[in-house]
Amino acid sequence: MGILIALLSGALMSIQGVFNTEVTKQTSLWVSTGWVQLSAFLVCVVAWLYNGRQSVGALMQVDNKYTLLGGVIGAFITVTVIQSMSQLGPAKAAMLIVISQLAVAYLIELFGMFGVDKEPFEWRKVLGMAIAIVGIVIFKWE
Repeated sequence: MGILIALLSGALMSIQGVFNTEVTKQTSLWVSTGWVQLSAFLVCVVAWLYNGRQSVGALMQVDNKYTLLGGVIGAFITVTVIQSMSQLGPAKAAMLIVISQLAVAYLIELFGMFGVDKEPFEWRKVLGMAIAIVGIVIFKWE
């Protein structure tokens, strides 16, 4: 099930990036980003009202307060996805975004950052990332 959810997530991210880029062309970067964040907030409020209304006060009990910055990071993710897709096109931007996600996620695991369990270094994972980078070069090759 996790694999299907991850595949759906990737597909939705690509579609969202294209949609957001089109809205930005007709408005502006910050109007588009603001709309994305506002509409996401409204969906979350509706889902919260529908699904049992857990206490919002629980946010104050989160151990590492810096983790509450996920929404702030989300705004910058939206901005950078819009900019990269408009400058590179959806396919190239998505490939670079995925490579970056993979590399940063591996470093987070490798160093045990942000409360994630530390994992040992494995050459096969580095080789996998290198192969993905070669794939991008082949994809961009004209």
